[in-house]
Order: sequence, then structure tokens, then C-alpha cells
Amino acid sequence: MNAFDASIQTYLSHVAPSSGLFAHAVAVIAGFALFKGLAPLAIMWAIWFKRDESLEHRREMVVAIMSAALVAFVLGRLLALVLPFRLRPIDDASLHLTFSGASQASNPLRLWSSFPSDHAALWMAVAVGIFLVWRWIGVLAILHCVLFICLPRVYLGLHYPTDVIAGAVIGAAVVILLTRASLRQRFATRVVLFMERWPAVGYMLAFLYFFELATMFDEPRLLAVSLLKVL
Repeated sequence: MNAFDASIQTYLSHVAPSSGLFAHAVAVIAGFALFKGLAPLAIMWAIWFKRDESLEHRREMVVAIMSAALVAFVLGRLLALVLPFRLRPIDDASLHLTFSGASQASNPLRLWSSFPSDHAALWMAVAVGIFLVWRWIGVLAILHCVLFICLPRVYLGLHYPTDVIAGAVIGAAVVILLTRASLRQRFATRVVLFMERWPAVGYMLAFLYFFELATMFDEPRLLAVSLLKVL
């Protein structure tokens, strides 16, 4: 653990509130989709349906942002696979740190490398994307990502600070890239046209996609972990 991570983890372990109630509250925030993805995704629906002269542009942005979220998530997982394995703080006894939320925060993904944080990558991509469309709401979305997604995972020992910082940088970089007009218009325009021509099919697929994003693909990931254990 580098000095930067050590200083923050030590502070959170010894100085931050450590009562059972507080730790349980943080674990709930970190584990429930209600506190993670639902609010940002609801904002994306508001951006999609708000009717004004920029409707087509905003719908293209929604498609690009949602695509960037998936790309950031997948990129984070790929990096975790190809980079040297990093054990999560909660599972590393050599750190000699006690995490107050350890008993409340189940960690079924011990086989996944800690670096980078796919949570931070995905939700920072969405938050920065909202900022690119609606500035003041985007600021709130970024703060939400930091306070309700990134910090709880560090407090509970699920990630090091550099894990979530790297994930957030990945998410921000991917969404900024994919929302550029020269790249966005190559694919987002076609998706918007598809949604307008076949709304029944389009919104059905959108619902399924948003559901998987909100739950962070938990069931497919748990299935993958189970298969790894068997193999």
C-alpha cells in the first residue's frame, strides 16, 4: 500500500466514525442500488424526455453517456484482469487495519482485483455525462458519485483510494471521448432513430439495460465468480 492510500485508509480506520450504526448505514449505502445508480439513471430519463429545441441533441447525448458507462465498466474490469492482482483492503490481513463495516459489507468478489474500481468508472461516467448536458445537476451528480459510491467503498475496505480515483478518471475520460460530436454522431443518431421508429422494442431494451446498470450487472458477475471457483 502506497503512502497516499495508507494515510487515507488509516484515517478512515482510526478517526472516522466507527459506531455500529454508522458502519451499517454506510454498508447499506454501498450495497443498495437505491443509493447508487437509481438517481443518476432517473436523471438520464429526464434528459431524454424533456422537450425543447435541443431534444435530438440531448437524446444523442443520453445514448452516448449510457454507452460510455458500459465501456468504462468493461474497461475497468479488463484492466483489473490484465494488471497485477491487487487484494481488496478488507481481505488483506497484512495491512493490520480494522474496517468498521467489515461485518456488514459482504464481499463476494474477493477473486476480483481491487484496481481499478468499476463502480467509480461506471457511475462517474454517468455523472460527468450529466454535467456535460445539465451543469448544475451534473455537479450534484458528481458529488453524489463521490459521497455515495466512492467514499463508502473506501471506508468499508472494498477499495483503496487510488482504486476509486483511477476508476473515476477512466469513467470521465471515456464519457468525454464518446460524447464528442465527431464520434457521438456515428452511432448515437442511429440509436435515437431506432427508438423513435420502434419505441416498443426500443424502450423495452432500454429498461433491461438500465436495470443491469442499476444493479451493476451483479447477477452476471456473481455467476462469473461461481464459474471461476468451479474451474
